Amino acid sequence: MSIIYISENAHEILLDYLQNSGHKLVFIKDTGLVYPEVAAHADIYMCKLGAEPESPVFHAGPPSQSGLGYQYPENVKYNGVCMGNYFIHNLKYTSPTLLEQIKHSGFRPIQVSQGYTKCNMVVVNPFSAITSDEGIYKSVNHYFDTSEFLSRQSAPGSWADKLNLLLVRQGHVKLGRFPYGFLGGASGRVGNEILFNGNLEAHPDFEIISEFIESQNLKIKYFEEYPLEDIGSIIEWRDK
Repeated sequence: MSIIYISENAHEILLDYLQNSGHKLVFIKDTGLVYPEVAAHADIYMCKLGAEPESPVFHAGPPSQSGLGYQYPENVKYNGVCMGNYFIHNLKYTSPTLLEQIKHSGFRPIQVSQGYTKCNMVVVNPFSAITSDEGIYKSVNHYFDTSEFLSRQSAPGSWADKLNLLLVRQGHVKLGRFPYGFLGGASGRVGNEILFNGNLEAHPDFEIISEFIESQNLKIKYFEEYPLEDIGSIIEWRDK
């Protein structure tokens, strides 16, 4: 069984594709807790604890208990990224309950300044991701250049847990009244595909994005019929 958490504002072409592929859709609706442009975004209300389809999903819980606020940074408490052995977020803003789960699950925290971390990252697999946020890109790479990380790299092959990020140009994604949205919020991994909500060919870095994803032995799926739009991440949970 595969459950897809997805915005109620997702394009019907994308929804039809997912339903025809046999997935059960759970629609994220505007709760009024956060401002309208992100109010129906899945990555505002949950955090996937890993990069595989079978990885569990941490939910914010009932609105009254979520701790979410209307504006930034109160609305990014769950907008972190778990990949490999790491949790990437602005840890000043992470929900305490999520942080507790992160520690319990054994993820190592990586501090970045961007609170909308998941919005800004297309997680391809446990060790590869795409971002247009230069701060995230630099902070993650800096972490792996520190003596703390290097001191753990004594065993042969231990560099395998280093994260590989592709930096692409910012923008070229729609998001309501804002000048642009984010690529991570316009996409998600479903099975062995990275899906994009709209026409990825219009992005100036289309070719390198495609090559990066395909180099990880994954397929890429996008829809030429409509513009690329940030609807919050497409989050899958698949029963083992």
